[in-house]
Amino acid sequence: MPFGFGSDDPRDPDRRNKPEDSGRSPDPANPFTAFGSGGFDVGALGQMLTQLGQMISQGAAHGGGGPVNYDLARQMAVQKLSTTGLPSDQQATAVTDAVHLAELWLDPATALPTGVHSTAAWAPRDWVEATLPTWQRLCDPVARRMASSWIDALPDEVRQAAGPIVAMIEQMGGMAFGSQLGTALAQLGGEVLTSTEIGLPLGPLGVAALLPAAIDQFASGLERKSSEVIVFLAAREAAHHRLFGHVPWLRQRLLGSVEQFAHGIRVDTDALSELARQVDPTDPQSMHQLLSSGLLEQQHSPEQKAALSRLETLLALIEGWVDVVVAEALGERLPGAEALRETLRRRRASGGPAEQTFATLVGLELRPRKLRAAADLWRRLTEAHDVERRDALWNHPDLLPTADDLDSPGAFVDRMARHAADLDDPIAALERTSADAPHESQPPDDPGASGEGPASSSSS
Repeated sequence: MPFGFGSDDPRDPDRRNKPEDSGRSPDPANPFTAFGSGGFDVGALGQMLTQLGQMISQGAAHGGGGPVNYDLARQMAVQKLSTTGLPSDQQATAVTDAVHLAELWLDPATALPTGVHSTAAWAPRDWVEATLPTWQRLCDPVARRMASSWIDALPDEVRQAAGPIVAMIEQMGGMAFGSQLGTALAQLGGEVLTSTEIGLPLGPLGVAALLPAAIDQFASGLERKSSEVIVFLAAREAAHHRLFGHVPWLRQRLLGSVEQFAHGIRVDTDALSELARQVDPTDPQSMHQLLSSGLLEQQHSPEQKAALSRLETLLALIEGWVDVVVAEALGERLPGAEALRETLRRRRASGGPAEQTFATLVGLELRPRKLRAAADLWRRLTEAHDVERRDALWNHPDLLPTADDLDSPGAFVDRMARHAADLDDPIAALERTSADAPHESQPPDDPGASGEGPASSSSS
């Protein structure tokens, strides 16, 4: 037996923590039964260390370490997609031509200049490679929360007496999360149509990328020509890049909202303790249960609710703006554009693989719930003003419509009509907004609601 551990043989008279003493029989094939609430079986710990050693040696080969083993995730996803959807030279040329045509049509429909400096026809594995750095930023917070909760779920005697095992468990959690991420990215990479389809700037800035294989499959069920679908999707991709490329605060605000939400995630430690007795740490499929069995509590803190509201509103505003701008740009130029527009709306609203991936790995559904309301608001603004004044709202996040404005788009448009001059002078609009905000948010008897409130708010 390894030094420091008792015999695993139930016939050994010197064995501590016998099955009859603990009230249950430990499963030799599953060393995590040692963590059960009925008592800690030190004898099973030796076998657990052996199995963990084998798994960790495999993880080391994949660059293990940290809350998520991203090398393992990349290798798993790329391996599954290695020969899937490789674009031909003809498809790559079609993508380039479609983006260039879409850019010409977009120019009169928006005041924002082109944000594309190169085009690309990606295979699914290319999408994985290009978007993994952003996924790393999004997944790290919840993975760290999962790892710390896993350690907290161990009995006190285990944490105190088995210090080296903590590092092993952390590495095991990194491999489990990496395996789960790799599986999810492989599925998502085989279905996503463009680099910005889910509303986040996942890929490199300024690279308009389409996935021809997924587009062909998507178009086959629409009774539309692939060339029409490619131009339509190219216009949406180019419109997204105009926003992400020329609204400097937008990318950070989007990703920051996801990070703020993930930092507040809580793990159901009771469910984690129960699962720890059921999973085999050497079996990746078994370990996936830890990430897909309802461990993330749905009780959101006030900070999380605020971050989620900001994220949903911003996603709706982005998708609504793109929807309106692309519809204006394509107009009568592209047959079937309106049908494609409605199809994509339903695709987003129904929740595809992106929603499933985020719900599992980040703990939220990435869905613009008020897409139609946002599109209606941007359309009304375009009709009431002009393209330049409408797009001037992107100059600062405080100028954009709020969640309440999406519920009453007509009221926002009327308010903008009364302050139309502010759209030509964003600084004046910000000063007016900051001056009005304290009176709207503070109760009447709040000392901060005095005449000094607006000045202090404006200076901040």
